[in-house]
Amino acid sequence: MKPLLTALLLAAGSAHANPVTMEDQSQLKVPDAQAQPRFVPPAEGELPDNAFGKMVREGHALFVDTRRLMPEAVGNGMNCSNCHLDQGRMAHSAPLWGAYPMYPAYRKKNDKVNTYAERIQGCFQFSMNGKPPAADSPQMTALSVYSYWLSTKAPTGVELAGRGYPEVAPPAGGYDFTRGQKVYLEQCAICHGKQGEGQKVAGEYVMPPLWGRDAYNWGAGMHRINTAASFIKYNMPLGRPGSLSDQQAWDVAAWINRHERPQDPRLVEGSIEKTRLKFHANDGVNLYGQKVEGVLIGQGTGH
Repeated sequence: MKPLLTALLLAAGSAHANPVTMEDQSQLKVPDAQAQPRFVPPAEGELPDNAFGKMVREGHALFVDTRRLMPEAVGNGMNCSNCHLDQGRMAHSAPLWGAYPMYPAYRKKNDKVNTYAERIQGCFQFSMNGKPPAADSPQMTALSVYSYWLSTKAPTGVELAGRGYPEVAPPAGGYDFTRGQKVYLEQCAICHGKQGEGQKVAGEYVMPPLWGRDAYNWGAGMHRINTAASFIKYNMPLGRPGSLSDQQAWDVAAWINRHERPQDPRLVEGSIEKTRLKFHANDGVNLYGQKVEGVLIGQGTGH
């Protein structure tokens, strides 16, 4: 009997005596935000000229041009590469090489052990406000193969430096919408538009919208102010990561996430309050179901 199978059977037999604690990957953790990433994903020139290489290229194309190539699965103006920069390669931007080797994993978000395919399906449902492709679909296979290839020689089950979005601690004085609006207009609007509408060329988004009907929905991880602040701090403005202070990152993340966006697809009995209590009350720092300046946040762009 193989050692791994033996260990699993022994663990199952003693489950009551030694309960297994499964890692929650609802929010990615980073072992050391200051650690210099050492893992280097393979270069495109290393791809073999065979069926495997062809599928990796297909996955890459879907990853960077998702909205156009998978219109049946994407319900907004996003591509996978909008949140996972440099084609899923960039450290501190939830790179695929940091994610693929960590699955299967338990996620509190859906209270189950997720396969990597299920994790991607979640991105389609929430970040892309769409309809997840089937786990055994050609598109899902290609995206998974692309992720696998970027993870070539990465250790399995080890949190590599550069994985996820490094945590940015909340400022002592909290966040401020007014300051956030100022930062947004000065640093973000040139790409994402004054009203968060993004930019289009020939009818296709070249810069993603940050709020409104074509943005990520209220179930996406980026709706958390703390998650958005971490992404912004380490990746934005484009080409100048780290140029904003922690305070500015939190302020502008709060400003972005006080605006309406598509409804959480997990809406409970048509009730924002029931949805808030079930899914948002203990999910980081977010505004869903709260009133800001007398306006209920989380009504969705259909209201």
